[in-house]
Order: sequence, then C-alpha cells, then structure tokens
Amino acid sequence: MPAARNHPLRWRGFTRRWRTELGLAGAFVALRIVLGAVGGPSLLLIGSVAVVAVAAFVRAARQALLERLLDSRRLRRWEHNLALVAPERTPVPLEVEAYGFGERGALRVAGGATVTELAKCSEALAACFGAKAVRVGRHPDHAGVALVSVLMSDPLARPAPDWPWLRRPTTSLWEPVPLGVSEGGAPISISLPEHNLLLGGEPGAGKSGAINLLVAAAALDPLAQLWLLDGKLVELAAWRKAAVDSAGLDVWEAVELLRRVQSVMDSRYQLLLEAGLRKVKAGSGLHLVVVDELAHYLTGPDKKARDAFIEVLRDLVSRGRAAGIVVVVATQKPGSDVVPTSLRDLFGYRLAMRCSTAAASDTILGSGWATEGYSAASIDPATRGVGYLLHESGVPQLLRTHWLDDDAVDSLATRAARLGREFEDGQGDE
Repeated sequence: MPAARNHPLRWRGFTRRWRTELGLAGAFVALRIVLGAVGGPSLLLIGSVAVVAVAAFVRAARQALLERLLDSRRLRRWEHNLALVAPERTPVPLEVEAYGFGERGALRVAGGATVTELAKCSEALAACFGAKAVRVGRHPDHAGVALVSVLMSDPLARPAPDWPWLRRPTTSLWEPVPLGVSEGGAPISISLPEHNLLLGGEPGAGKSGAINLLVAAAALDPLAQLWLLDGKLVELAAWRKAAVDSAGLDVWEAVELLRRVQSVMDSRYQLLLEAGLRKVKAGSGLHLVVVDELAHYLTGPDKKARDAFIEVLRDLVSRGRAAGIVVVVATQKPGSDVVPTSLRDLFGYRLAMRCSTAAASDTILGSGWATEGYSAASIDPATRGVGYLLHESGVPQLLRTHWLDDDAVDSLATRAARLGREFEDGQGDE
C-alpha cells in the first residue's frame, strides 16, 4: 500500500530536522514586522542585519558543537578498540579524524611496544571497527608513532585515472615515471635511473599493465634504448617496432640479447673510467631491459642455457645501475626456483601484485613482510592492477597502477616508432 504523500509523520520528521532554521526564520519574520511598525525603515534594516548575523552565529556554533561531539565519540571508540586488541600496552591516540574512505589517526605506542607489533593486530582492529581493512604504518620522523587508517570502503576499488603521460609527445626516463595512485589518492611515481624493478603476481593481476607504463615511458624517450625479452611472445609484441632488439621463446636468443646489453654496459664503464666519472651524467641515454616472463627462461629443460641466462641477468642487475642500465623483470610464478634470493635482493624496487599465497608475496617483497600485514595474497582478485610497492629504503605501499588498453598501447607504440625514426634521421643529418 503506497504511503500518503502528505503523511503527518513526514512533516514531523522535516520539522524536527530543520527546527533551528524554521525557528530562526519565524523569529526573523516576526522581528521585521515589529521593527517595521515601531522604528521605520532604518531600524528595520539594522534589525534585519542583526538577525541574519545571529542566525549565522547560532548555526556555526551548533555545527561546531556537533563536530566536537562526533570527535569525542570517535576518540572514545578508538580508545575502546585499541584497549581490546592491546590490553597490556594500549597505544594512546594523539589525533583522530574522518576522511573520505573511513577514519585515520596518529597513535603513540606504549613504552616498550613497537609499531610493528601494532601492525600485527591490524586484522583484529578491523574486526573491532567493523571495517574492510586497517593499515598500520610508521611515522617517518618518529619510531614511536603509528599512522593508522581504518578503511570502511576500498579506496582502490575504482580504476586509477588515465596515465598522466598518455598524451605527452616525448618523455624522459630521468623523470619519475607515473605508476599509479595510493589508497589516499596521491600519485605514485618511480625513479628508474640507478634502480631496477622486480614485479610478480598471479595471472590476471595486472603485471602487463604496469610493464606497459614503463615500456611506454622508455619508448617515447628519444635518448633511451629499449631491449625486450618476451617469454610469452605476445605480451610485448606491440613494442617491438620501438625496440633496439627483442627476443622470444628461444632462451639462447635471449642470452645473446643480454650479452649485447652487457657489452654496452662494459663499454660505458670504460668511458666512465677514462673520463674520471663514477656514473653516467643525468640526461644521458638510459637502456631499459624488460624480461617478461622470467619463469620461461629459468625453468626450461636446457640447464646450460638457464645458467647462462641467470648469470648475465644477475650481472646486469648488480653492475648496470651506474652505467645507465635499468632492468625490469616480471613473473607470474613467484617462487624460489624462479626468483632466487640472490637475484631478488639486487632489486631496489619490488612490486607484488595479487598473489595466491603469502609465501609468493614474500618471494617478491622479501621474507617477513606478509607477517607484518603486507601480503599481496590479501588483495581482492577483482581489483586488477593493485599491488604493494616496496622501495629499498621504505615499507610496502599499496597502490593501483594506471592502465593502458590495447588501443592506447598500439597508438603509443606507433608514435614511439615514428619518433625513433625521426630522431635517427636527425642524427644522420648532423
């Protein structure tokens, strides 16, 4: 049975919600009538202005009081939940506030406790708050202060905005390359000079999307050289026309390509030695070597080819930084047989996208991160492109990468190939 359009309860709810405003409006009308009758136009004007000012003050005071009550209630809830998960050494909230996806606060951990210990309680805290997740991080300037975010909804459920460099005519790998956005919506970029990137995740996690961003940045840099090793044959196919050289399924072919890059590296070091320099100057041409899929080259039947591949790859990763050699390696089978510790620990950047197990996540990020709450196995499989990015001097940071669809990749690759030809023609004219 449909509700009556003018049901008295609807008007009662309306008047209750707006009782202050309705009261002020009624007082304003009554005061205007009285002042108009007693004092004339001048007193009417002055009185009207005074009433408006009082109304604005009352409304602002009411809003401020409500906010203080809400803040007080929020603080008590935080204190209660923290006492439940850490009854013996309860952190003290220094500041608590609401933000777009939930609440966040700065907590002073109890004496003798650490932020790491609090991070291990993140699941229990999420249950107490009734939240989707709780993130715990260390304050950058104070080891005793934890920065806690209580997420009532997933801020990374929406796709990241378009890649900021999508329409740039040219790029430079010496600039930080836009990679994605953080949970707070802040842009995340990575600086490739003197860094290498290890990337892993299960099929469909979004590894190819992240790789395409870095390859596009290199392909559109007139001074950069692009080398591609495509163990899946089709993932990097669109970029071959913009690359110096590429290799496919043949492992020995891939070894020879890496040896060519190794020769470039050795030649650069000889030039640096003669010039009395320790590393290439900023603005010099960088070489980006991309390996996708690493498992193909390290799990084949030919042991001699596997050993040769890992030997030259490890040499490029360990020695190539100062010579302007940047290596990006990706795998969808994160395991110790594919990513040995001796290789993983050479990578300054590590990006773990959705993994099937916490152990696979630790294979990329490093042992122990999963137990501290940074596990790519906890990422929602539906949110493609979400992963934990670890820098050599920090802690894993959750982000969602930008995405280039097939049409965008084809367009950028064609533009990059044309740009390369124009640059070569210009060099020839000189």
